[in-house]
Amino acid sequence: MNETRDQLGRPLRDLRISVTDRCNFRCGYCMPKEVFGAAHRFLPHAEVLTFEEIARVAQVCAGLGVEKVRLTGGEPLLRRELWKLVRMISRINGVREVTLTTNGSRLAEEARALREAGLSRLTVSLDALDDATFRAMNGVDFPVSRVLRGIDAALAAGFTPLKLNMVVQRGVNDGEIEAMVRRFHGPEFVLRFIEYMDVGNSNGWRMNDVVPAKEILERIERETSLETLPRRHPSETALRFRVASGGEIGVIASVTQPFCRDCSRARLTADGRLFTCLFAEIGHDLRGPLRAGASDEELTGQVRRIWGLRTDRYSELRATLKDRASKVEMSVVGG
Repeated sequence: MNETRDQLGRPLRDLRISVTDRCNFRCGYCMPKEVFGAAHRFLPHAEVLTFEEIARVAQVCAGLGVEKVRLTGGEPLLRRELWKLVRMISRINGVREVTLTTNGSRLAEEARALREAGLSRLTVSLDALDDATFRAMNGVDFPVSRVLRGIDAALAAGFTPLKLNMVVQRGVNDGEIEAMVRRFHGPEFVLRFIEYMDVGNSNGWRMNDVVPAKEILERIERETSLETLPRRHPSETALRFRVASGGEIGVIASVTQPFCRDCSRARLTADGRLFTCLFAEIGHDLRGPLRAGASDEELTGQVRRIWGLRTDRYSELRATLKDRASKVEMSVVGG
């Protein structure tokens, strides 16, 4: 491994790969249906990286220090036979973990194949247990019962502990915090509450809609006691706590307690652009060189240069950058 670091001394350790820009949900904080409607133009098939191209970028990044690869979307399980890509990446020397984040809508059908292909861990986005709230938030009237069946299938396939992510929005689903704790407090779950973030340009984000981590923790403690856990590695995003029943709960406080100084994540879009921040304005084209016959050495040099020039710390500078012209959409880089 030939490690590379950015301008602030941060190593490249994590690669998040959006395998598709398409999703079957229209969650307001990510792909609001008012913006991503019937007329929205998604990527044509020819512009989307093949599994072989994705795996090649992952291999190049592993040579520069990447140890963990997370597959995202859009909704990644809309990509046919995704287990094949999981198997390819899990065999790359240096990659210790291949993980996936999904909305759970197709998990009941896919969980076992993903596990058998070598997927290390699984995260399900679940923003409410109340069916009416969940249907309203996903924007397509999808029932929460089908996601819960997917969660059961993931547990049966051996994905334990299973991580669950809830994006908390004031006045939308913050009343579900306690219910989520009661339902998913056991040792087979890692429950994460995420402050609502100003990702992209289309979600109408306002600071007033954010439920701060401090308030979230106060509400969790109405249901259970919390014991602080240490960070497992410097770039970990969540404040971690053990609950009395043996499970783990965490809060990702990227708005009120930014963690830019330890960020080691790069993001690859479905059409082959490399972004060095979740809030970046531009990405760097890797698909062009890939399809033009660039060697591994040339690709390695390009990624090294991109990362080496990185100075991103948007969340720490949010207040001074609030009038920024544009940011990449969450559905493009996968959160």
